[in-house]
Amino acid sequence: MNRFSPALVPLLLLLLLAPFAAQAETLTDQTIRSFISSLEALQGMEDEYDDLTDDLAPEEDDGEALDMSRLFSSSVEQMEGHDLYNELEAVVKQHGFSDAEQWGRTGDRIFQAWSAIEMGEQSGQMNQEMAKAMEEINNNPHMSEAQKQQMRDMMGGAMSAMETASNAPEADKRALRPHLDALRAATDSDR
Repeated sequence: MNRFSPALVPLLLLLLLAPFAAQAETLTDQTIRSFISSLEALQGMEDEYDDLTDDLAPEEDDGEALDMSRLFSSSVEQMEGHDLYNELEAVVKQHGFSDAEQWGRTGDRIFQAWSAIEMGEQSGQMNQEMAKAMEEINNNPHMSEAQKQQMRDMMGGAMSAMETASNAPEADKRALRPHLDALRAATDSDR
């Protein structure tokens, strides 16, 4: 009979939990400020990124829903190999990030925490409204099963985004709260 040595159990647990340790690193004020500053710097390059969006549009239109939990990191992945990737990396490095990937992961965490804060007390009411909407879809005699499934898929994406946001670490939300006005200003599309 092949059994694990009791001495190996803690080592195995450590190896299994290692990916979670990276997430456990708290967002600091400086990291959040650096991220917001990098967004402001990137706003100045908006016209160039509009061209990139046009270049990437055919690749993105594959019918898959956008993964809101990885909004920044997936955008960075899509940019790899494009001329603007190097410019993005230069900007984020100027703001203290080791590379574009680290910046993307940080952005994902910041926006997850922001979404959780914004949803806050509304999450219970939103869950009830979504459950009611799902019930209405399922009981609608004027929709085909294919239409119902399409609506369920769309609702499922929204529910998944809400669930992802609700799983934001409390430490991330606490760290982000003092920076909400600056984050809103940096992401205001009317600038």
